[in-house]
Amino acid sequence: MADIASPSAGASTPNVTISPEQDQAFDEVSETNAEAVTDLLAVLAYGELTAFERLAQDATLAPTLEGRAALAQMAGREIAHFTRIAERLAERGADPAKAMAPFVPALETFHATTTPSNWYEGLVKAYVGDGMAADFYREVAEFADPQTRALITEVLADTGTAEFVVREVRAAIADNPALAGRLALWGRRLVGEAISQTQHVLAENDALTELLVNGTGGLTGVSAMITRITDRHGQRMQELGLQ
Repeated sequence: MADIASPSAGASTPNVTISPEQDQAFDEVSETNAEAVTDLLAVLAYGELTAFERLAQDATLAPTLEGRAALAQMAGREIAHFTRIAERLAERGADPAKAMAPFVPALETFHATTTPSNWYEGLVKAYVGDGMAADFYREVAEFADPQTRALITEVLADTGTAEFVVREVRAAIADNPALAGRLALWGRRLVGEAISQTQHVLAENDALTELLVNGTGGLTGVSAMITRITDRHGQRMQELGLQ
């Protein structure tokens, strides 16, 4: 699992449309969903915290001051997102640190096995790996309460990060076409590791798994969700010029 592209500084809060059907679906299972929603917020909070740490570190790999500043700004937004989510956890009566603790091993394993060796690998990780994780969080957030859903949608909105990454990677490939093959392999590795760690999280978290299965309508719905996420991954790789 990864932690994702964020809104630019000063970006307005996205408009979130909540359908009556979504509200009714949540109301019907609101009591049993409470633990799962807390877990969803907790794993996202830890993802934002590690994203801050990772982006701040990756900024040192930047070949230009512009790139270094861009990643530093992204890191600043991630820690702001973490604060927002931690506050929401506290509002729900959860201790943020205790709530995040069960998800530390999976996320740390992901980052330990996908440490970028250069600037461009770091950018691809931020765009492809984090983007795939964000898609998963958005999907599951559809089954959360409206306030939590709106917060997650806002935190995961992208208003500039994707454009910056795509521009940087495409320019690098234009200068060195051989880079495309290496980054394509890296992108596939990121996705494989993200799927593996997501499976570990779900296998060890009954409440979150139940929320996902019930919300999507069963295994067929889960399969359809995975297809949507995979399709979006393919689109991102194509946008980067890696497919």
